[in-house]
Amino acid sequence: MISQIVFTLVFIFSIAFFYKNAKTIYRNIKLGKQTDRSGNKKERLKMMLLVAFGQKKMFKKPIPAILHLFVYVGFCIINIEMLEIIIDGIFGTHRFLSFMGSFYDFLIYSFEILAFSVLVACVIFLIRRNILYIKRFRSHDLDNWPRTDANLILFTEIILMTAFLVMNAADAKLQSLHAEHYVQAGSFPISSYLIPYLPDSISSLVAIERTAWWVHILGVLAFLNYLPLSKHLHIILAFPNTYFSNLNPKGKFENMPAVTAEVKSMLDPSIPPPSGEVSRFGVKDIQDLTWKNLLDAYTCTECGRCTAACPANMTGKLLSPRKIMMDTRDRMVEVGKNIDNPQENVSEEKSLIDSYISREEIWACTSCNACVEQCPVNINPLEIIIGLRQYAVMEESQAPSSINGMLSNLENNGAPWKYSQADRANWTN
Repeated sequence: MISQIVFTLVFIFSIAFFYKNAKTIYRNIKLGKQTDRSGNKKERLKMMLLVAFGQKKMFKKPIPAILHLFVYVGFCIINIEMLEIIIDGIFGTHRFLSFMGSFYDFLIYSFEILAFSVLVACVIFLIRRNILYIKRFRSHDLDNWPRTDANLILFTEIILMTAFLVMNAADAKLQSLHAEHYVQAGSFPISSYLIPYLPDSISSLVAIERTAWWVHILGVLAFLNYLPLSKHLHIILAFPNTYFSNLNPKGKFENMPAVTAEVKSMLDPSIPPPSGEVSRFGVKDIQDLTWKNLLDAYTCTECGRCTAACPANMTGKLLSPRKIMMDTRDRMVEVGKNIDNPQENVSEEKSLIDSYISREEIWACTSCNACVEQCPVNINPLEIIIGLRQYAVMEESQAPSSINGMLSNLENNGAPWKYSQADRANWTN
């Protein structure tokens, strides 16, 4: 009974703490401006199923894609067993779902195969990240916490899967010894190989089985509450993020409504000028981004495929699309903390541009959309970069000399070149 009470309290506390963190994340995302991503539901659902659930874009790199699929499918399906563990923990039962008979045996058999595949994949991922020299995992973007975060998650998944297999091995041996409370149920293709290494004492086996059970369930609950602090939040947010993707062709830029209305009124006197003032042109801070941009930032997996495909980054420029997303998330979290603790004023003198993302970074972008194309979960760093550029030009009149020259030529000559319209065709002579 004490065990049941402890488990119930831990479970309720974990769910409540996760709910609190989820509310904070939702509040931070809502700091962004409104944008309509509700139309074309059929196409959006198709996008979510293909990209998030089917991991379509991951398979541009087949080997890591297959390994990731093992982890993704394995971890999700194995956690179906969490339903049984929660019931057993609250009511003091053991293998509550064993009444399903042969189907239950099939489930446990499948769970073990998947658990082993997750374990192997995580070991390979650790080797890829820490031993093999893969450039996108060695970038300075990942120094300190981001690199630790990735390794910590992999170690955690290895521990969880190991605990699951050890629990099953001890359970299977207790069943063979006809220990009280351990019903004959389940099929154990992987953990059966561990049975010869376990003791024969029933009391020792019960201690091992219970310890592994607690490690597994507490690990899963800890993992659940670690997600809001980690890049692995994409496990949850990849689905809404892909559903609300921009369905317009890549490279299509949206005109600013206020600027469009002003130009139309200038070209056609019959159209009245727009009323009211525009609060800001472009993006200075996260409040000027849309909620979808902020959802992108939270969804970023920090995989670095965007940066690896970026031509500016390839040529040694400072720009890293991955860093743009990480900086946006860090700034959003900081603003959220300032809302929760206004007396600390931790972010009053800062902004996304300059404090987090430098001018050199935003002007290095070629706006080629390679980062958008490569992202496995349809994140769009380019929208943020263009917004920051618009602010620099339209609000501050600050741009590189080459940009200012081009804008001046457009104004005077109607083209980016310094030649007048009358001389434009001289090259044909």
